[in-house]
Amino acid sequence: MSNVLIVHAHPEPKSLTGALKDLAVETLTWQGHAVQVSDLYAANWKAIADRGDFLEQAQPDRLSYVAESRHAFATGTQTPDVEAEQQKLLWADAVLLSFPMWWFGMPAILKGWVDRVFAYGFAYGVGTHGGESWGDRYGEGTLSGRRAMLSVTIGGRAPHYGERGVNGRLDDLLWPIQHGMLFYPGMQVLPPFVVYQSDRLSEAEWPTVAEAYRRRITGLFNDQPIPYRTQNGGHYDGQQVLKPGLGAGESGTRIHLVQPGDPTEVLAGTQIAVAATREMETCPGP
Repeated sequence: MSNVLIVHAHPEPKSLTGALKDLAVETLTWQGHAVQVSDLYAANWKAIADRGDFLEQAQPDRLSYVAESRHAFATGTQTPDVEAEQQKLLWADAVLLSFPMWWFGMPAILKGWVDRVFAYGFAYGVGTHGGESWGDRYGEGTLSGRRAMLSVTIGGRAPHYGERGVNGRLDDLLWPIQHGMLFYPGMQVLPPFVVYQSDRLSEAEWPTVAEAYRRRITGLFNDQPIPYRTQNGGHYDGQQVLKPGLGAGESGTRIHLVQPGDPTEVLAGTQIAVAATREMETCPGP
């Protein structure tokens, strides 16, 4: 069986978001998986990234958060709360982020978890940098071989987040999280589980939502991830710009999804990368 980390961000334990988190724990445990929950509000997680994150500041006169993050990770002088969350991520074979959408994004406490835990040398700044090499990211990196999924509750109606909806496409709104925070350090990202009109869900509607979420949780290690293009899979040029001929017929963030009409050599490179990822997924977690 596998290890699953749930990072949960909602201030009310009796909320719909909280009920989905509890259902995920119940379903995963029943399947035989080991589960850890980082309940950020319950833990009073420190969301602000500042000088207090570094036990030994390398440059005390002027704060460069990136430089201090790099120094702290390399020298083992990160704060215990940050290091504990990093160890949970390394332990996990899959990561679930559980949160309500507030103002078109995640709650500040969850963004602060990413800001502090995804340190330089851990989630970014990994691999060889120089020349045309931009490091191990977007499909590679420290968290490669793991899966990730969002569980998101939204107050608005589904059509508002559709192709022509006034709020914009949900895939585009979640792009910074799914592609920028999860795929960047190497995780394979599954399509999100979303509940719309969450503040108006009735008791009679809950069983249908619960069953749909159980199915998604049950498929956590089998369902197909979003087919993001890997950075080093041959899709991008030396400036990390999508090569000509790719993304035809699409626009916006969708040009960065592998498409059936892509040239054969690019698809072959992607298939090799996907095969390697799947092989890693069959290995025990660290």
